Amino acid sequence: MKTPWMKIAALGAAGALALSACSPSASEDAGAEAEGGGGGGGDTITVGIKYDQPGLGFREGNNPPTGFDVDVAKAVLAEMGYEEDQIEWVESPTPQRENMLENGQVDMIFATYSITEERDERVDFAGPYFMAGQDILVRSDEEDITQPEDLNGRNLCSVAGSTPAQNVRDMYADEVELVEQDGYSECLTFLQSGQVDAVTTDDIILAGLAATEEYAGQFKVVGNPFSEEPYGVGLPEGDTENCEAVNEAIQTLQENGTIDELLATNTEGVDYEANAELNDNIELVSCGE
Repeated sequence: MKTPWMKIAALGAAGALALSACSPSASEDAGAEAEGGGGGGGDTITVGIKYDQPGLGFREGNNPPTGFDVDVAKAVLAEMGYEEDQIEWVESPTPQRENMLENGQVDMIFATYSITEERDERVDFAGPYFMAGQDILVRSDEEDITQPEDLNGRNLCSVAGSTPAQNVRDMYADEVELVEQDGYSECLTFLQSGQVDAVTTDDIILAGLAATEEYAGQFKVVGNPFSEEPYGVGLPEGDTENCEAVNEAIQTLQENGTIDELLATNTEGVDYEANAELNDNIELVSCGE
């Protein structure tokens, strides 16, 4: 399926002129000496992830990180020749991701990192490895909310400063009552208690949150996404070699079913299935054109 963002991403890669910068923890030619691009050898690689998204990227203290993005990163890097003990995990909050790649603080980022035209002007992307879409989370016994238009007259929670809930009001349900909280965990508490009727953001984020032990079996994702969010692997601008190696790894993991298995593992206990229309036959971005 060819979509406009794919064309944008390919054009952005074509204009990439800067050489990639390695992080202090990675050698200058990490992955460069392996055949076919990428490769661990004795090198380490620094990978940015989220620390605060259960089911996607989550880490407490010095415990190993967990989640779908983390597992995909491990699988991709294993295909590129890296062992797990060669990976250094670094927290990469949403507002800092481009800066971290530009400054050499990380070598790549797996962090619900949607490929957009604006971001592609500063960094490069490989992938996508998953196509998310904005969706709605409701209580498991809710039958009347199946699409964003059904939220008129309802209370809808999202995180303060984010755009998903406002998108619903602007485009689908102008009579929805918006309730903002500091984080999605607070939104789920409100949903659990009945203070709100629904929560909205990317479907996989909702599924990851609902899959936590605290909420298992209480919520479901409506399963009717109304946007396209291609999750790519962020790379320093001009890092064509790693882009090609990551794309090759992602293609292998898609074809052998590994990504599907990792998704199922990290959303177990939630009534959620990835949107087949968006995720079947994902076309990877072109590197270095």
